[in-house]
Amino acid sequence: MSDLHAVPQPRARRPRPKVVTLTERAAERVREIMDKAEKPYAGLRVGVKNGGCAGQEYVLEYAETADPLDEVVEDKGVRILIEPKAVLFLLGTEIDYETTRLAAKFVFRNPNETDACGCGESVTIQPAKLDS
Repeated sequence: MSDLHAVPQPRARRPRPKVVTLTERAAERVREIMDKAEKPYAGLRVGVKNGGCAGQEYVLEYAETADPLDEVVEDKGVRILIEPKAVLFLLGTEIDYETTRLAAKFVFRNPNETDACGCGESVTIQPAKLDS
């Protein structure tokens, strides 16, 4: 006989993947930059803005405080704050730091990118499709 007064238990939530991850090189470079900053910051803010010939550009900046709606990612000793409107555009992105003979820069490996301009400064990104 079933218990009609049984309280349903909430389902266990599956672990959420990190929106972005850092390579060791990128994490090391961010820690170096943050350690040399003129004041302490809450983390590195990562976002996407409209601009460039392909339509969108990645944005990296110091974050003085975490906004209440920011997605907070802790990876390899770095705190990353992601703007809410950028989460679906950045889902699954790996941030690397590359040094060549002519340049040193952060590089985004984003599975949601569908195009990039020739100069490499802007991209076209489609929001990630979420599984139900």
